[in-house]
Amino acid sequence: MKINKVSDTKIPGVKIITYARFMDERGFFTESYNKNEFTQNPDLFFLKDNNVIQANVSYSKKNVVRGLHFQWNPNMGKLVRVIDGSMIDLFLDIRKRSPTYGKIDGYHLNSSPQKNENTLIWLPEGIAHGCVFLSDSYIEYYCDSSYNSQTQGTISPFSSTIDWSLLGVDLKRKVDEVLKNPIISEKDKNGLTLDEWSKTPESEIFK
Repeated sequence: MKINKVSDTKIPGVKIITYARFMDERGFFTESYNKNEFTQNPDLFFLKDNNVIQANVSYSKKNVVRGLHFQWNPNMGKLVRVIDGSMIDLFLDIRKRSPTYGKIDGYHLNSSPQKNENTLIWLPEGIAHGCVFLSDSYIEYYCDSSYNSQTQGTISPFSSTIDWSLLGVDLKRKVDEVLKNPIISEKDKNGLTLDEWSKTPESEIFK
């Protein structure tokens, strides 16, 4: 797995990892995950103790909105990538001791067979994760703990107390356009507000 670049985001701990695809006249080949690379590459030190427990693939139609999801007991971190398609990946900081608590940022992930690289986003525990799909898309995510439906939380993307100031103007415009008429589950649409979550005992788990 050839790592091209590891970049910070405006949310501490959330990382953008770009890696190569090896292209020829037949198409391409790439490793989407390599445990040795993730434990030995000094640029990926934040993943040295990461242990992938579960891998998931999801398909979403254009204008689908998912999230904002998170989990405790066990806490869950995720590596997310687009296999094919285009989406805005959203990450909301719900760690009360973080300088960006209550703020949301995002990154435009897109992939097609013609691109010579792909991108992973690392979302540590304490980050509520969401997706806004700009086209029909397949995504894959690698989780460092098993899913627990009893301790999975949702903050509604419509929560009025989320601070969107970190998100770039162009991405915010695209998100707002989809949120005018999204395809979204009732569970996500009617999720907790940020204030409601902050008053729960579980909100103290994430540092």
